[in-house]
Amino acid sequence: MPVITVRNLPDEVHRALRIRAAQHGRSTEAEVRDILEQAVLPGGRLKLGTMLAEIGRAAGGVDFDVERDTMPTNPMSFE
Repeated sequence: MPVITVRNLPDEVHRALRIRAAQHGRSTEAEVRDILEQAVLPGGRLKLGTMLAEIGRAAGGVDFDVERDTMPTNPMSFE
């Protein structure tokens, strides 16, 4: 697993990290990992389909909320 060293971290930032970690009941290192994960993981990002639908709504006011076809399909036949 990769290791990152953060140099020249201001004392007040380190102190705030320690306090925040204590409030969440974990180590400072675990707190920093959690902060980094939340910052870079795609959980809060828009997905491509959602983004394209929003662009379409903004451009033409079209709503893409349509009903899906619920009719079952037949399997392919190779005969």
